[in-house]
Amino acid sequence: MFKSAKTFVLLAALSGLLLYIGDTLSPGGGGLTIALVIALAMNIGSYWFSDKLAITMSRSKPASEAQYPWYYEIIRVLSNKTGQPMPRLFVSPSPQPNAFATGRNPKHAAVAVNQGLIDLLDRDEMEGVLAHELSHVYNRDILIGSVAATIATAITFVARLGFFFGGGGRDNQGGNPIAGLAMVFLAPIAAIILQTAVTRSRETQADASGAELSGKPLALASALRKLESGGRALARRGVGGTPAEQPTSAFSSLYIAAPFGGMVRGGLSSLFRSHPKTEDRVRNLEAIARKMGQIA
Repeated sequence: MFKSAKTFVLLAALSGLLLYIGDTLSPGGGGLTIALVIALAMNIGSYWFSDKLAITMSRSKPASEAQYPWYYEIIRVLSNKTGQPMPRLFVSPSPQPNAFATGRNPKHAAVAVNQGLIDLLDRDEMEGVLAHELSHVYNRDILIGSVAATIATAITFVARLGFFFGGGGRDNQGGNPIAGLAMVFLAPIAAIILQTAVTRSRETQADASGAELSGKPLALASALRKLESGGRALARRGVGGTPAEQPTSAFSSLYIAAPFGGMVRGGLSSLFRSHPKTEDRVRNLEAIARKMGQIA
């Protein structure tokens, strides 16, 4: 419940930032309207076709039940628990241990696991990961992420519009031009920080929902540790992933863990993380396990 409220607050902050910047840089509202129209067109398209785009970028192929009976069995059991339809199942050839879910709703959902994940995890850990991914679908996280991306895109567009047309409406009418230019450059950074905070919040929520769905929070915690260490080990060896897993890819945030083990650096750079720190996620899952009576 707290994480859902946190997501709402972050989305409200993004919206407030957009309205403030639009009103400051374009008091007549023209720039704000243009930005919203463009951002909506871009992100509605990516939301509607997110499953096809992500599957293509990850080079995933449909998984047959004959070849992956355990995959279908786990997903079928978890789906039946919630009364939701089974998603389409895929496997990516990527050696990176990772997985993702996509699709605009449970009826149009897809789950993909990397070959590296299949090779690394045991069955309980895999069940924890798949429950996490199904939770993203059931929590409508693709929609929430699209809303956040729409607002962040609009903020960036309005800020750039202000830069090309003089650095701000009110500032040109007697205000502080330096403050206007600062807003033009700092607003997109603030938007990215808020957008990644939304993503981290939804990952934490999916951890909790997935742990409840599978009943195996410690298995998910173990899987997350393996995903981080395994991803970093492959990165050190120079073993790459698919286009979807590259740091510059818009799809990298879909994965359950940051590809290649994520950022090692701390400090201010942690504000731009697409995923929570693994140690924080493990700590939360251990707390859930205590509530379930699985840890004395």
